Amino acid sequence: MTYISPAVSLAFDGSGIDGGLYRDVTEEARHAPWLLNDTVSTWSAFGLALFAVLMVMAWWRARRADAPMMARALAVPLVVVAVYGVDMVVKSLVREERPCRSLPGSFTLESCPASGDWSFPSNHSVIAFSAAAALWLVDRRLGAVAALAAVAMAASRVWVGVHYPHDVAAGALLGVALAVPLTLLATRAAPWVERARKGRLRPFLLTSA
Repeated sequence: MTYISPAVSLAFDGSGIDGGLYRDVTEEARHAPWLLNDTVSTWSAFGLALFAVLMVMAWWRARRADAPMMARALAVPLVVVAVYGVDMVVKSLVREERPCRSLPGSFTLESCPASGDWSFPSNHSVIAFSAAAALWLVDRRLGAVAALAAVAMAASRVWVGVHYPHDVAAGALLGVALAVPLTLLATRAAPWVERARKGRLRPFLLTSA
């Protein structure tokens, strides 16, 4: 008799939602050129670093903007961390097993995460889309770049085989739904930014150029 651990037996199987679409995507990946797969895998693993770079650029550009906009720029990383925290709570409540574990024989470009590393929603999608939404409210150009990068990140997580499409879609919705009001709320810190611009932090918060 095969023993099934409680963690596995209580895990939610999301394959009935869009497991077929997941298999279609991963089968395309199985037969794709190695250069494409290597590129997608690298982006999937390290692409979140781009959002950190965009956050720094948003802060730098906000030095030329008014205090409310600088308040939003400073809040972007805090917003992303807060949304990520909510995401982890949702993960622990839903407890959806990874598709590469629920669907035997699934093709993956990355090693399948261990059981207990839940799938829903996608952390990468939550981080990418919350960053993109927050950046959009600070700088439209940077926000547009971030939005394209977020879509690419979400797609890559399905392509490499570690998430269902509904995982990344839910991550995108959660990221945007929480990041927008939190970033707008950060505007209330504008008076603090205005005061700080008159003190020692002035070089970091305002440029005279």
